[in-house]
Amino acid sequence: MSLVETEWLEKNLDSVKIIDCSWHMPQTKRNGFDEYKKQHIPNAIFFDLDDNSKKNTDLPHMLIEINNWDKIVSKMGIKNDDKIIIYDNSDVVSSCRCWFNFIYFGHDPKLIHVLNGGLKKWIKEKRKITNDLTEIKISNYKSFEKKKLVKNKQLIDENINIQKFKVIDARSKERFEGKVSEPRKGLRSGNIKNSFCIPFNLCLNEDKTFKNKEELKNIFQTCLKNINEKNIVFSCGSGITACVLALAYSLINDKYHPCIYDGSWAEYGII
Repeated sequence: MSLVETEWLEKNLDSVKIIDCSWHMPQTKRNGFDEYKKQHIPNAIFFDLDDNSKKNTDLPHMLIEINNWDKIVSKMGIKNDDKIIIYDNSDVVSSCRCWFNFIYFGHDPKLIHVLNGGLKKWIKEKRKITNDLTEIKISNYKSFEKKKLVKNKQLIDENINIQKFKVIDARSKERFEGKVSEPRKGLRSGNIKNSFCIPFNLCLNEDKTFKNKEELKNIFQTCLKNINEKNIVFSCGSGITACVLALAYSLINDKYHPCIYDGSWAEYGII
């Protein structure tokens, strides 16, 4: 199971590595690290989604080079056999991206979990928070890339006719159908030919916890005749909310290995 509940984490604070991966859109004028320094779950380490993404590209949040990933994770004091719990204060979206990153770089998926409901639920339930910075002992993390878990634009284009895998877009219906302009400048409106749309927020309750399995099955069955399908690729605007759908689908299909189009519409929609 890719999720853990707040009750479980509270009882296991000292036996897992906890990552705060809070990230906010620029227009919100919020800073995840500043918020982390003011309050976070005890023992949490901060993961900066922007800083820990590929630098030599105009595309947002692209996966970083493997040697840089090893350095980042080692500086966080995480070991290859650590059980990791990831949360955010960003409506669960950025923690799902961090979850995917660890799986892509070879961490055992059974050891990677997202906190259901994130920091908001934790605080609402009046569980302990702190502003103490976690002491880190640098590790020697070694990763390996599961390259099959990422598709590039060439593979997406080739697949339009051969339909080897299904592409499901996590953006809103209005953006997918080209009825509204894209928030990122320089992008056309619309979608990848023959793709489907499941807005990521359909998979979440109002409190940003994930919907139950039965509800998720009904949501995915709008696009899939068989929810045991494994050849599913998720896309979105910039590669973040695609990971929300990937995690949601993993909750109803435990054989599924999360796969995303990393460039997403930020690449595919370039005019």
